[in-house]
Amino acid sequence: MEFKGVCLLLGVLLLVNCSFQQSSPRRKPVKKDVGKDAAVEELQKQIDNIVMELNLLKEQQALQTVCLKGIKIHGKCFLAEPLKKRYHTASEDCNAMGGILSAPSSADENKELSDYVRKSIGPDEKVWLGVNDMATEGKWIDQTGLSVTYKNWDTSNYRSPQPDGGQSQNCAVMSASSGGKWFDENCREEKPSVCQFNIV
Repeated sequence: MEFKGVCLLLGVLLLVNCSFQQSSPRRKPVKKDVGKDAAVEELQKQIDNIVMELNLLKEQQALQTVCLKGIKIHGKCFLAEPLKKRYHTASEDCNAMGGILSAPSSADENKELSDYVRKSIGPDEKVWLGVNDMATEGKWIDQTGLSVTYKNWDTSNYRSPQPDGGQSQNCAVMSASSGGKWFDENCREEKPSVCQFNIV
């Protein structure tokens, strides 16, 4: 009888132990999964941060390359493109590089840009500016759609002060030979250009 009691007690203990072992593994993986999920999320955040920093470094390196190839004027980098293109093509090519067609915002910037054009493209060239009046005749805007506050139109020709082209000449150019004066031209003509990149 005593032996049966001990066997019964051992059997009950074995059953309790087995049920404890079966329930314990279920709890442990849940804890491990929660820990693993948090660790995976943390690693993903770190990877995302590294990717963002890498992209920022790539942008900075590209901008430094532009500044090294071109010129830095008043917190902007300018890069000359001597290949002659129509206004829209020149604009799209600048956009593809992360810039816009140049649009000087002061007399000093205009003079420095004109000097750069004379040295890099040629003393007799006219380059496209990121200034046009395509949307509304006579309302000159830059490539961001804002009204142009600084203008350097050539008004020395009293018979035809600039801009004088009406609806047939909606795009502005800067003339290196006239000391950086602006003229309006037909947008379909092919001219060199200068891309502008804002330094962040």
